[in-house]
Amino acid sequence: MQDYQPKFWLRNGHIQSMLPSTFRKVTGVNFIRERISTPDDDFLDIDWLKTGQKKLVIITHGLEGNSRRPYVLGLAKALHQVGYDVLAWNFRGCSGTMNRQFRMYHNGAIDDLEVVIQKAISVGYGHIVLSGFSMGANMTLLYLGKKASHLYLQIKGALTFSAVMDLTDCALTLEKKTNFIYMKYFLRTLRKKVLAKQAQYPDKINAQDLHRVHTFSDFDDRYTAPMHGFKNARDYWKQCSSLPYLKNISVPTLILNAQNDPFLGKNCYPQATQLSDAIEYEYPKHGGHVGFMQTGVNGLYYSEQRALEFVQAHFA
Repeated sequence: MQDYQPKFWLRNGHIQSMLPSTFRKVTGVNFIRERISTPDDDFLDIDWLKTGQKKLVIITHGLEGNSRRPYVLGLAKALHQVGYDVLAWNFRGCSGTMNRQFRMYHNGAIDDLEVVIQKAISVGYGHIVLSGFSMGANMTLLYLGKKASHLYLQIKGALTFSAVMDLTDCALTLEKKTNFIYMKYFLRTLRKKVLAKQAQYPDKINAQDLHRVHTFSDFDDRYTAPMHGFKNARDYWKQCSSLPYLKNISVPTLILNAQNDPFLGKNCYPQATQLSDAIEYEYPKHGGHVGFMQTGVNGLYYSEQRALEFVQAHFA
C-alpha cells in the first residue's frame, strides 16, 4: 500500500466527494448495452466493455448512480487497459428506464447481483473480480459474506471503495446538518422514482405525503421497507448491512474507506476482529466519499491505482 497524500486543496472530504462527480470527464470508454431478464419477469440493463478476454470485472454503482458515472468509467478504463473485460450493471430503475415490477432496488438486492454474475459465467468468463462503490460496495461485500460457503469458483476477489457497511450509521450520519446537500440531492432523485412507480402501481403506492420526506429514515420507513418486505427503516438497515458478514469473506478483498468520508460514521471503519483474513482494509486520512482524487498519476485516481496494484498482487 502506498501512502495517499493528495495536494493540500484536495484534503477536504467534501471537496473530494463533490468535485469528481461534478467535473470529472472520463473518455475512451465505449460501453455496449445489453438488457437481461430477471427470474421475476423484470430486466437489468448491463454495459459491456469487451476485447475477448476471459477475465472480467463486474462494477456495481452507488445510490442513485448508474454505469455511466465518472467513478465507474474511471475504474472500467483502468482495468480494461490491463487486460480485463468490464461489465458495469445498473440497478433496477437506474438505467434511464423504470423497471417493470413493483420492487425497485435496495442495499440487500444481492439476487440481482447474482443474476449479473450468472450472466457473466454463462458467456464463458472463468476469472471474475467483483467491484463496488458506496452502496454498491456494501452490496458486493454482503454478497460475498452471505454466499461465502458456496461462491462460484469463477469469483476470484473483490475491490470496494467508500463502503457503507453499517447502513444505520451511514443514514444517521447523512442526517447531520453538515451533510444537507447530499441528502437534498439523493431525495430529489428518489422522489422522482417514487412518482414514476406510483404511475405504474397507483393502487400499491401512495406519494401524497412525499413532500414530508426529509431524511433516509423518512424515505426508507415509507417506501423502501414496505416495498421490499422489511418491517421499517431500522429493520432494513440492519438486515442489509454487510458489516456482520465480513468475517465470512473467503476471497481476496480490498476495502478502501477514507477517514474524512462525510457519509461514513464510526461503524463503517471496522476493527480487525470484524474482518476475515482475506480482507485487506485500508483507511487513508483523505479521499472523501468515492473521491480519492490525485494529480499527476497518468489520470488515475488513487482508488484506481490501488485497484490495479491489488489486482496485480493477487490475480496476476
